[in-house]
Amino acid sequence: MLNHKAAVSLVAADGLTLSCDLHGMAGHPSLIFTHGFGQTRLAWQSSAAQLAGQGFLCLCADARGHGASDWHPQGDYSIDQFIADLELMAGFAGPSAVLVGASFGGLVGLLAQARRPELFRALVLVDITPRWETAGVERILAFMRAHPDGFASLDEAAASIAAYLPHRRETRSPQRLQALLVQREDGRYRWHWDPALLERIAENGERHQSALIEAARQIRVPVLLLSGSDSDVVSQATINEFLDLVPQARHVVVPRATHMVAGDRNDLFTDAVLSFVRTLPQGRN
Repeated sequence: MLNHKAAVSLVAADGLTLSCDLHGMAGHPSLIFTHGFGQTRLAWQSSAAQLAGQGFLCLCADARGHGASDWHPQGDYSIDQFIADLELMAGFAGPSAVLVGASFGGLVGLLAQARRPELFRALVLVDITPRWETAGVERILAFMRAHPDGFASLDEAAASIAAYLPHRRETRSPQRLQALLVQREDGRYRWHWDPALLERIAENGERHQSALIEAARQIRVPVLLLSGSDSDVVSQATINEFLDLVPQARHVVVPRATHMVAGDRNDLFTDAVLSFVRTLPQGRN
């Protein structure tokens, strides 16, 4: 089955435009992919194409303030805004969609599902739990804060990523990095996300942790938790707590994967998602 890909723009309630890719054919079961903090919809490109070829309709979106989506002029990146955006995507994708959310995208999905239990018929959470390992999150934020003035060249940016992801056997070529960077008027390359996102992210994350734990208790739909064997963001302790909160959840460990599960082991990640969604009833649970 061929993968049909189309660009889609969704307009949020506050007027911001969210840039999306739609893989697959209308009428097929829907999957919505939401990326992690500081990432883009390109993180899902390979998986979405493969899953579309297996008969699924895959919506991959750049979150507000990321990638090709609009930045908020006043830097309003509250959790409620992200939840509203996710509800917009769910409305576009149609009933009985499955959410595949990585890291921050998964946390937003957890909160949204608790607020509206009919929103998704299942959740796939990628290397994230309501409680996380602070050191791992701080490592990610340190990388994001490391170059506020950007990079003089694509080679310099490539070297920064190689140092951040030393386990990757193949380094990302400078040319491939162009999709992740924006060249500003001063000639320097900066990451594709709004720096305003970083202003209170750590504080806000801790503030919402109790709400995330309570949200997990309320989830009644099928859940798949995918964790990287080498992740420093989730641990056996945080995973066990989540499985106690959501007893119907399944847990799959992806070997030789860090927090960047889909990027580290895209083959195993895609297979795990496909196996899970194929077990789901066609209608709502």
